[in-house]
Amino acid sequence: MIFKATTNSEISKREKEHEQIARTIAAECPVLLENDGTLPLKKGGKVALFGSGARGTIKGGTGSGDVYTRSYITVEQGLKNGGFDILTEDWLTRNEANLKAKRDEYDEWVQSESKKTGKLPHVVMFEVPFDEAQTIAIEDSDLEMSDDCDTCIYVIARNSGEGSDRYIKAGDYMLSQNEKADLLKVTSVFDKVVVVLNIGGVIDMKELLAMEGIGAILLMSQLGNIGGDVLASVLKGDINPSGKLVDTWAREYADYPSAEGFSHNDDNIDDEYYTEGIYVGYRYFDTFGVKPTYCFGYGKSYTDFSISFDEKCVSVDYATESIKVTAKVTNVGDTYAGKEVVQVYVSSPSGTFDKPYQQLVGYGKTRLLAPGESEELEISFNLKDMASYKADAASWVLEAGDYTVRIGNSSATTKVACVLRLSGEVALEKLKNLFKLDCNLQEIKPDEKSNRIADEENKTMGETQIIELKLKDFVARTIEYSKERPTLPKKNDALIRFEEVTEGKASVEDFVAQMSVLEMATLCVGTLRMGGEGTSVIGNASIMIPGAAGDTTGELEEKYGLPRSINADGPAGLRLTPHFMVDKNGKIVEEATDDTIDYYQYCTAIPIGWALAQSWNPQALTVAGEMIGKEMEEFGVDLWLAPALNIHRNPLCGRNFEYYSEDPLVSGKTAAAITCGVQKAKGKGVTIKHFAANSQEDNRYFSNSHVSERALREVYIRGFEIAVKEAKPMAIMTSYNLLNGEHTANSYDLIQAAARDEWGFDGVVMTDWFTSVDVPFITGDHPAIYPYASSVGCIKAGNDLQMPGCQENVDDIVRALSDDVEMDGYRITLGDLQFCACNIVNMILKHIKPRIIN
Repeated sequence: MIFKATTNSEISKREKEHEQIARTIAAECPVLLENDGTLPLKKGGKVALFGSGARGTIKGGTGSGDVYTRSYITVEQGLKNGGFDILTEDWLTRNEANLKAKRDEYDEWVQSESKKTGKLPHVVMFEVPFDEAQTIAIEDSDLEMSDDCDTCIYVIARNSGEGSDRYIKAGDYMLSQNEKADLLKVTSVFDKVVVVLNIGGVIDMKELLAMEGIGAILLMSQLGNIGGDVLASVLKGDINPSGKLVDTWAREYADYPSAEGFSHNDDNIDDEYYTEGIYVGYRYFDTFGVKPTYCFGYGKSYTDFSISFDEKCVSVDYATESIKVTAKVTNVGDTYAGKEVVQVYVSSPSGTFDKPYQQLVGYGKTRLLAPGESEELEISFNLKDMASYKADAASWVLEAGDYTVRIGNSSATTKVACVLRLSGEVALEKLKNLFKLDCNLQEIKPDEKSNRIADEENKTMGETQIIELKLKDFVARTIEYSKERPTLPKKNDALIRFEEVTEGKASVEDFVAQMSVLEMATLCVGTLRMGGEGTSVIGNASIMIPGAAGDTTGELEEKYGLPRSINADGPAGLRLTPHFMVDKNGKIVEEATDDTIDYYQYCTAIPIGWALAQSWNPQALTVAGEMIGKEMEEFGVDLWLAPALNIHRNPLCGRNFEYYSEDPLVSGKTAAAITCGVQKAKGKGVTIKHFAANSQEDNRYFSNSHVSERALREVYIRGFEIAVKEAKPMAIMTSYNLLNGEHTANSYDLIQAAARDEWGFDGVVMTDWFTSVDVPFITGDHPAIYPYASSVGCIKAGNDLQMPGCQENVDDIVRALSDDVEMDGYRITLGDLQFCACNIVNMILKHIKPRIIN
């Protein structure tokens, strides 16, 4: 077997270059939450450093979102690299020893639990992650240096990950008892106290904000393998924090509309009732008048900016159905250069159905502006960005009335820029309702007063520009939905090899039409069923690249010349085995001998998805994608199983760290930017995931999300739609959960009607790992109310590739067609199977053709 990994153990030129690129990207992500002038700190000063994230800095969450890097820079190391003199080495060393002891104890428990339950160790770790937050107490003797030091940096770390949700408890969503005691101590001793949040999701801020003596709070987030260096640069002012929040931080957890019923909170992890409807995040807080601690889009700077615009700042381009907003940003400070984010919102008129008070429609980030310097930003958005889905009419519509355009640097600081006036209702797209509820769902609705705030303001806007929208003759786009998939006829008995397809001598359809049902079923199922090296661990089922998540089959290579497509996890970088050994026969071995060869696959860990979104910088995100694409080329990976863009419905979701935001526009634009970057590498592709309504990790294989048609379209799949239309990702991964009673992996309406027919997606759809496989060792102890996803149902839905694959998947598909029987409630045709096979061959053709051309 030939591996593309290097046999040179030295750090490579690419690693060094990518580390610098990652550092530049990470510099865009930190968010300054509080600052009374404490920051920036004096360069090269003495500091006391405490907290769980000081030496035990978390670079990213657990599970498939982890990246095995050669090394990473902790906060402690970053501060030292930045010239700070750390005076608390003794406490850091004692705390590290305590953490190691707890980690060793945890690892022993994982192995014991694995043996006892039969679950893989990875599964046990998914279900019960290691608690990184436990620290030793700060003793009085640890503070004796305070006479020689006036500054303390306290780093609060939180980790979460795949397979389990967070809890409203001390040391997780709340501060731990040790953290509270420590902070009370250090604030009583040091003149300057900076709290750094090395976290992957929202935490409760009440107790922190109530403490006297905390001068600054910085959301570092989790910045990959160079986080410590970036933090040091921010703390000493070499980098001016320019990140903005992409979630609303509530004063009380109970203020989130999904709080009471989320995941384990109501002791029901089988059914999630999305009773908040479209009112997620700021849409809820703004509309229902609930004041948060930090609003959506919030973030401070070491300087100040002004955002100005004139009465002609908004223009409409009817040819492109777009609206352009122009705003001037000026750095009005006198010391620090900085970047500002301009956010554009629209308040829609109250009509025949309720609307949120405002919703984000566009944004832009300035370049680095020196004191006194200005930049004019042009931000465009589409008519659809301010439309609503009217379920009664199965259409995206603009109702008659005034659409108030607002400009600001957060959702709470916007000023009215213009009014777009529409004289009559206009349908932009005529669709069909696809997502019928399987229960009686009572969604919350705003009262008349809160729903009409925008209208009341419009009446008193004085000289505000009013633009009449000339859409009277607008013709709505009507979607043509697919009919039954035709059977592809076999033209002759001559064998068509894949080389003929790559050379343009034969079509993909002719190539697939010659295959038997068994061969096509084999193609539509991953390689875990084949056994071999590296196939026993979740997310490590590739035969070709150690540590990669899986491959398409190689069983058709000898006969047809059809190569594999190789998938690797994300979304914070490629997740590959960093070091492996191969014997003289090309077999991977565990122990070194005189004949073994060492291989190395060190990849770069970029910031977690949450942090990337906080950059509000599509250009930087595209560069991040380009970097991932180059590493895919180096190691032979074809598909990156990322970006992940599920909505932050609730702050306790265990995978919020790798998702982007509570807002679908930010989520979609972020995913699109990264996708465009990755797919600049010819033949390489991304897999946007998890499609759709995947908001819960507890019981994730069998949780049923009950969501209305409107909420799905406006909130939960809108980001996917944006990413598909703007970036054309090569693949989509469906989620584990059921959606209104049917597994998303089996949903024809989600996969075919929405993604393919409505949005024009033309790539491969794959399952998440083990979606259609009965594997008790992975699914936990909770008794399943709902069934597994159906392998045959996947083929019917157009879920082309079932990963990582088992023999039962192949057998079920073959039996369903050979015996012409309904299985699990689904009946498939030969055309259905050929359709899925064609999609996979087309994907492999995209991988291979650039290699031939080059």
